[in-house]
Amino acid sequence: MEKVNQTFFLSHGSPTLSIDDTLEARQFFKSWTHKVLPQKPNSILVISAHWDTKFPSVNTVLRNNTIHDFYGFPDPMYKLKYEAPGAIELGKRVKELLMKEGGMKRVDEDTKRGLDHGAWVPLMLMYPDADIPICQLSVQSNQNGSYHYNMGKALASLKDEGVLIIGSGSATHNLRKLDFNITNGSSVPWALEFDHWLKDSLLQGRCGDVNEWEERASNAKVAHPWPEHLYPLHVAMGAAGEDAKAEQIHTSWQLGTLSYSSYSFTSSP
Repeated sequence: MEKVNQTFFLSHGSPTLSIDDTLEARQFFKSWTHKVLPQKPNSILVISAHWDTKFPSVNTVLRNNTIHDFYGFPDPMYKLKYEAPGAIELGKRVKELLMKEGGMKRVDEDTKRGLDHGAWVPLMLMYPDADIPICQLSVQSNQNGSYHYNMGKALASLKDEGVLIIGSGSATHNLRKLDFNITNGSSVPWALEFDHWLKDSLLQGRCGDVNEWEERASNAKVAHPWPEHLYPLHVAMGAAGEDAKAEQIHTSWQLGTLSYSSYSFTSSP
């Protein structure tokens, strides 16, 4: 069984990523197996910002259905399907690790839920054959960054079992501040400032600062009025291990304020 020595945080941006070929980020996701991770994982664990529960939950299904959890978008987007196999054993393993290693008292199993757009939109571009078993894990927006970092730490051993751990969220996420007049891929100052703070903190290995981002970052509350789109980053960071090395693997912008900045975390040998 080939180990996976990296975890990833992916900014999944707008659901239009699923159909809009003009988006730079779309080309990045489509080049995944050529440029980012040629190794095919045994299974994939996705922590998506779009599944937010009071207690950690995993989906344990035979086959993942496609959840179109977005509103008012072009019709073709609602016809897209990504029906990858479920990963029931992985789900049960995640539950076991969170309880044993992470000390969590309760982890729920959802036997009906498929993949939300935070999971299937990027994965459809990355692994279009939909042949790798996928399990989703929820975030808890009532908790903080350190909680999610520790959640990741509890799951670190999954990499040795050939599991690809992906946090899917957004480096910046304030939908009320989208600027539909900006169509040239540029960004507004507050968004760029937060994006740069995040990049510098990650590349300099300042995990503690990233865990306490609400206190440490400039424009934290403008960049993330709600925290659920950043928490998948903390899980990916924690799962990579103590001395992991971060690298920015993509950055681009949509509508001035939506960052597609994405990162890999390579575990130290």
